[in-house]
Amino acid sequence: MNESFFFIASLLPELVKGLQITLEISLVSFILGLGLAVILLPLRIYAPLPFSTLSRGYVELFRGTPLLVQLLLIYFGLPSLGLKLDAYTACVIAISLNSAAYQSEILRSAVKSIPEMQFLAAESLGFSTLQTYRHVILPQTLRTAIPALVNEMVTLVKESSLASVLGVVELTRRGEYLVAYTFRALEVYVAVALIYLAACTILSQAARGLEKKLRIPGYEKGVV
Repeated sequence: MNESFFFIASLLPELVKGLQITLEISLVSFILGLGLAVILLPLRIYAPLPFSTLSRGYVELFRGTPLLVQLLLIYFGLPSLGLKLDAYTACVIAISLNSAAYQSEILRSAVKSIPEMQFLAAESLGFSTLQTYRHVILPQTLRTAIPALVNEMVTLVKESSLASVLGVVELTRRGEYLVAYTFRALEVYVAVALIYLAACTILSQAARGLEKKLRIPGYEKGVV
């Protein structure tokens, strides 16, 4: 037992290198996905029917198909159209597009929680639809959606393991290399799982602190 413990501890420096790539892919994909979600949201809510339908179709497409299939389609399918991407870029693009669909729905749910009086107040002040979205709706939406958005970030940390399928040397792929080198799959994958658990737990705890810091007193009770 002690020997296994010390063996797992000896793996950590190598696995942490993979964790850095995992967190990088997750963070970049989350930010790009959030940016796209912020664009998709008003198209879904305010835009004329053709744009609203396209936005809804995008969300359904990426939520209704497996992320692994999307990864493979972008990496192996796009070269047939003359666009060849390296594995890392293909993974970031696929995960970003997938995450944007989920984050768009998270933001849409948050918009529904905003009291109607906020929209009416903005209209009475002469705000255009774009001004209302930018200055009134979006800031409150992002604040309300923090817990769900952090859950999405935690999900991306775990889903980034699919990048190993394309050969990106993130945490899971580095674990596979160590298994091939040491032939001790149990200890290696236990170490990989513990690192994922630690990373996701830290993110969740940080989110609770951020949510508490940004909470608007009385907002949950409808006072604001």
